[in-house]
Amino acid sequence: MKIFPLTLLPNDANINFMKMRWLSIAIAAIIMFVAIGAMATRGFNFALDFTGGNLVEVHLDKSASLDTIRDKLAADGYDSAQVQTYGSGNELLVRLQPREGDDSSAATAHAAQAVMKAVTASGNTGKILRNEFVGPQVGKELALNGLYALIFVVVGFLIYIAFRFEWKFAVAAIITTLHDVIVVAGWFALSGHEFDLTVLAGILSVMGYSINDTIVVFDRVRENFRSMRADPETILNRSINQTLSRTVITSFVAFLTVVALYIYGGGSLRGMAESQMLGIIIGTVSSIFVACPLLTLGFLKVTKQDLLPKAKDDAALARRP
Repeated sequence: MKIFPLTLLPNDANINFMKMRWLSIAIAAIIMFVAIGAMATRGFNFALDFTGGNLVEVHLDKSASLDTIRDKLAADGYDSAQVQTYGSGNELLVRLQPREGDDSSAATAHAAQAVMKAVTASGNTGKILRNEFVGPQVGKELALNGLYALIFVVVGFLIYIAFRFEWKFAVAAIITTLHDVIVVAGWFALSGHEFDLTVLAGILSVMGYSINDTIVVFDRVRENFRSMRADPETILNRSINQTLSRTVITSFVAFLTVVALYIYGGGSLRGMAESQMLGIIIGTVSSIFVACPLLTLGFLKVTKQDLLPKAKDDAALARRP
């Protein structure tokens, strides 16, 4: 029986990506600056995780419709309520941002009333197990910890790629990864969609996905620089074409998984799934149209001397007086 390889594109594809490098980098730069502008001017619609608010935990007599409770809370003035169940499905956890003009004690009382009203309106009954106010200071600490995590990941990637490849590859990979993260974050600022801890987790996972795609391409670039006799643009173009089928298939499968999470994961995971879907698309495109083209520009232009230790040593000896 003849088995056909699972490929979306032939392994000998010969698309001239380097010919489009100026256009692709220009478009990527424009999108990134639009994202930066959206973050600077519009800001983020931070969720309770970052802004503070009320946390209400209720034990229900029977399973309830989360969408119905969420709609009832929205009608009562809590538009961005986070509603989820856990355990057996009878435990309800509701996070509410305080309404304008409420102090902490009033916000706590109003939150309990609104939640029980929504539960009753959905045809259910329950008992409040916990009702507490989370101050904005906790949210600030979470935001700061998220920033620390972002810096840690970027520095870790930079060190890893610098040791594995060469500093030019490390800089190009970090620029590409930061581009992906900024575009995804900018989407949430531009759209006004709620930004919570699950979105932050999704953005951090986007960094890992983006850097993985870029490393696969850079590995092939290194191999081809050592085995091919051609100019850098030809080698880079050939490397992208050789890894194109793998990149597209991997991205497609990952995207299908995240789409399932977006559809069936419920409202509490929708933000993370949305950030990952956008990140997979942007990360795939940038690994093809941004990462390698950066290695042809200015001080990042890569040559055989950058990848062959012996050639680098010989070049260094030749420059000595």
